[in-house]
Parts: sequence; C-alpha cells; structure tokens
Amino acid sequence: MALKLTYASVREGPRNVIHAVRVDEDFVSIETIDSIAAKVREHMLARHGEQSAEVVVVIGGTKESLRLFGEPLAVSRVRAAMFNAAIRWTAISLE
Repeated sequence: MALKLTYASVREGPRNVIHAVRVDEDFVSIETIDSIAAKVREHMLARHGEQSAEVVVVIGGTKESLRLFGEPLAVSRVRAAMFNAAIRWTAISLE
C-alpha cells in the first residue's frame, strides 16, 4: 500500500529551508516515519545538493489528529507556518 504524501517547504532564513512531508493517514509506524525522512533527505541531496536537509514529517488527515516529527526547532517553525496558513502543500512521489 503506497502512502499518499504531500510536500511543502518553510523558509527559515536566506539559505535555510525546512522540508515538510505530510502523510494523510492517522497511524504510521516510527520505522515508516524514519524511512520517509531518509527518502526526502536522499531526494534533496540528489536534486539540490543539500547535504543535511531538515525534514519534518506531519502525520494526520484532520486538524485534531496532526502529529509532527523532527527536530524541535523545525517542528515549531512548521507548526507556526501551518497555523498562519503560510504553507502550500503539493503532491510528491518518493519512489
């Protein structure tokens, strides 16, 4: 079963970007979350040459069930961007 993933980026500074990937399911295992984050890092390295991409994985389909996984500072930035509706999601395929 393939997961439905969407992607967004949040600017942290002039050269820093936080990559957010949203999974539209309520329950996903920790191994799957780590796998998604690793695939996004590989994708950003291959596509943009970004050596250490900051990735936040967002789980949940509704506002009440959202959970964010990643570094605490990056999670707070993505959460603030989502709260302020300053984030635009687009479909992404990591296969």
